[in-house]
Amino acid sequence: MKVVSFLVAVYVSVPLIIYLCPWTLAYAIFAHLLRLPYLVDLKHPEYVLNHTCNFYLEPEEGVRVGVWHTLPASQWDEGAGRGPEWYRKALGDGSPVIIYLHGNVGTRAKHHRVQLVKILSTAGFHVLSLDYRGFGDSTGHPSERGVTTDALHLYTWVKQHSGGSLVCLWGHSLGSGVASNTAVKVQEQGSTVDAVILEAPFTSIGDVVVIFPLSKLYTFLPGFELFLWNTLEKNKLLFANEDNLKVLTCPLLILHAEDDDMVPYHMGQKLYQISLRTHNERRREIPLEMISYPASRGFSHNDIYLDPGLSKSVGDFLQKLRGKA
Repeated sequence: MKVVSFLVAVYVSVPLIIYLCPWTLAYAIFAHLLRLPYLVDLKHPEYVLNHTCNFYLEPEEGVRVGVWHTLPASQWDEGAGRGPEWYRKALGDGSPVIIYLHGNVGTRAKHHRVQLVKILSTAGFHVLSLDYRGFGDSTGHPSERGVTTDALHLYTWVKQHSGGSLVCLWGHSLGSGVASNTAVKVQEQGSTVDAVILEAPFTSIGDVVVIFPLSKLYTFLPGFELFLWNTLEKNKLLFANEDNLKVLTCPLLILHAEDDDMVPYHMGQKLYQISLRTHNERRREIPLEMISYPASRGFSHNDIYLDPGLSKSVGDFLQKLRGKA
């Protein structure tokens, strides 16, 4: 009987905690306190990722964010033993630059993120991996406004130092919302991001929260779904990819696995259709693609990097942009 009472108490306490302390929902979404892997010294990326330099930027007063800059294969030999200043100058060598915006949980050193960066580096791209405020060794506390500010600051910094090189925003999962938010901000400033790549993107963060396994335990309760949406809005946590793609006119590549167990595949499909309509309405003839991965390949949510043709797919996509430059 005590066990049953305990389980009932836990069940009732979850929505009560969210109601009384709505900020706890933000902590659950970002999950930034889980700084996996714990034993990696982020100041020394060479322990997990070669040809990489660590540095920090200050997007606003009191906030310092950590970034790893990984060189393209063409610079590996010359970059040996070099420091941040040399790496910064190397950004202007003409190789495409990818700003990697990761999902929730963990740091820029998490395994699938490091493996993806290795592949992109080998393929000839500069890759800058950002830990948003509150993640990894970055200071501050995450919010949608905050992490978008961090990404926009890094994008602006890269554009200042990369010469005429292509600069692409790559957002995975939660990072897809950061990427599309950033691209919209750039567009509002009168410019256009060279390209955006969204890996396992959702339509909006609320659409993911309401289908989360824990949420499903409460969805039969009248008004619970509306309660979640209202809490997200009060916390200004929207990450509305669906709305962003209705206005974005930059080149776009979507990558999504059909067996994604975190962000349903149909969300990526919906975003692709929205972007198609946006470009058709504005008569924009720019690269717009979606690559789907069959469930039989087992890539799920984090393992698209295992596709042996990934670097070629990305390279072909970016090459189309070079042809239009």
